[in-house]
Amino acid sequence: MGEWIPDILGDGFEQQTLPLGEDSEGQLVATVVRSLPEAPRWWHPLIGHRDRRPLADVDVLYVHGWSDYFFNRRLARFWTDRGARFYALDLRKYGRSLRPGQTPGFITDLAEYDADIGAALAARGDATGRRLVLLGHSTGGLTLSLWAARHAGDVAAVVLNAPWLEFQLSAARAAITPVVELQARFWPMDAAPQVDLGFYSRAQREVADPDDPLETNPEWRPEKAMTVHAAWLRAVFAGHDAVSRGLGITAPVCVLLSQRTALPTRWSPELTRADSVLVVDDIAAAAVKLGSSVTVERIDGALHDVFISQKDARDESYARLARWVDGWSVQTA
Repeated sequence: MGEWIPDILGDGFEQQTLPLGEDSEGQLVATVVRSLPEAPRWWHPLIGHRDRRPLADVDVLYVHGWSDYFFNRRLARFWTDRGARFYALDLRKYGRSLRPGQTPGFITDLAEYDADIGAALAARGDATGRRLVLLGHSTGGLTLSLWAARHAGDVAAVVLNAPWLEFQLSAARAAITPVVELQARFWPMDAAPQVDLGFYSRAQREVADPDDPLETNPEWRPEKAMTVHAAWLRAVFAGHDAVSRGLGITAPVCVLLSQRTALPTRWSPELTRADSVLVVDDIAAAAVKLGSSVTVERIDGALHDVFISQKDARDESYARLARWVDGWSVQTA
């Protein structure tokens, strides 16, 4: 078992480096960050006290999206306040796990992340009798959905925050795929045109909460998204294709989305109250193919990451999540 050391997020957060071998760019690692709930008082076992927090037997594993890493203390607090143990994974070549000389975020098959996820779950130590909740944002939501479908017996629930379940040009994906396949085969590192003008980052700054700020590292979460390479895009398209055919996830799924999409072609205040990354109606339609029990929550005024939206939409996002999680916990306890 590795060593837990203090994390950059400060008090209440620790991290552990997870060795994953190496590839052509050098050593591979993932990094798991944990935040644990307040421990029962020392005398509680002596008087037969039982932890009655609704998620006292739950472990949450969070996976971030593209051009991202874990930084949201508020999100961790939501779970630990209910008694859950919270773990967040910076995947290989992202955030805390990015090493000099590596291509940020690059991978050729999303299933390769099974090693990262497996190592993070092992880092929990004894998890006997504990329920596992997967929590994924954007590309992380796609990755965890595919993992949940392959590991049905290990997952108690799946919560997805604007998961990237379908390409933004969904009607054209079938036509584009052969081109991407050819490019990925012969020129895997070819870069796609940069279409991010930095408006999503600006929208986040516009709605930031001065009373509870979320500071980010610009090297790990740049103003404009990281470069997209052909082989990585092929891996994502393969995930989209799997979702379109149906994943058959057996655990209940909750999908949180903005109510609207806004195209980020030029700056507008509308971008502070909409998803400027995904076509949310297409994501909602794709979500019902994840499994047999899927709840879709649409939040008016939410950004792509619903949990860093302006306060009214953010509060509503947490309220919807609480309603779903509390109901799920009672039904499955």
